[in-house]
Amino acid sequence: MGDVVHTMPAISDIARRYPDAMIDWLVEASFASLPAMHPAVRSIIPISWRRWRKKLFSRESRAAISAARAALRAERYDLVLDLQGLLKSALWATQARGPSAGYDRASARESLAAMFYSKRTPVDKRLHAIERSRQLAAAHVGYDVEGPPHFGLTAPTGIWIPSKPRYAVLITGASRPEKLWPEASWQAVAAVLQARGFAIVWLWGSVLEGERSKRLADAAGGEVPPFLTVKDASAVLARASLCVGLDTGFTHIAAAFGVDTLGIYCDHEPGLVGIVGSGKVVSIGGRGQVPAVERVLELTQRLGPQT
Repeated sequence: MGDVVHTMPAISDIARRYPDAMIDWLVEASFASLPAMHPAVRSIIPISWRRWRKKLFSRESRAAISAARAALRAERYDLVLDLQGLLKSALWATQARGPSAGYDRASARESLAAMFYSKRTPVDKRLHAIERSRQLAAAHVGYDVEGPPHFGLTAPTGIWIPSKPRYAVLITGASRPEKLWPEASWQAVAAVLQARGFAIVWLWGSVLEGERSKRLADAAGGEVPPFLTVKDASAVLARASLCVGLDTGFTHIAAAFGVDTLGIYCDHEPGLVGIVGSGKVVSIGGRGQVPAVERVLELTQRLGPQT
């Protein structure tokens, strides 16, 4: 999910330089609602590669892959741009009709991916993921990167609305246990934000995350929404007063909508994938550097409306 969010500014750059560009986006089906929020994206080609690869030779998977290939080949493209730089994304890029373009061998996240591109360019690996995507697109499409990143997302309408309009979203779940932050620390954050007049929304996306959110709400107060799709969760995030979250896709979505956001990193360096957005954004922690609750509380005081 984070990769999809980090690609948005590159799409905005292309659309700003070439307003008539027709942009289609191949994306994992579970995240397809995200590119649909960008007005410059003409159409979306969803795939379920994560599911298909588990039963790659089943009749169902073969039929679905064939349909996805047909969708990719339905039109001749001037450029097929792989912004992910992985072997799987490079292989899918070759299924479309048109010259494929991506990183060179030294720049790609997986060096073998570069073998499948007809056009390659170097991009500094030390850049933030957003800037890497922007530089890659600019080099292949033909323009210079200018100004700060612009995500350009239109907030969707969701099925669930928090009971109070002034609310903070807390995102306590992540893809790996190593990324988690102590529940007692989350309770302290909730208490400070409630003292400032914010209602609390505990956002979750899996069974384990839902259970944790209910425990935290029982202990510290706040609302726990039902399971929300990415689209419906994005609607909640887009209208939040502020967000405090772990290193996970939902946190990046909040920042992309311009929400004041604090990202807590417990098992990853934020330099390459830190929180970016037009609001006040802060990334704290790193690999082996679990942020102290006192520091998080201090930074949280600077976020959101102050009255």
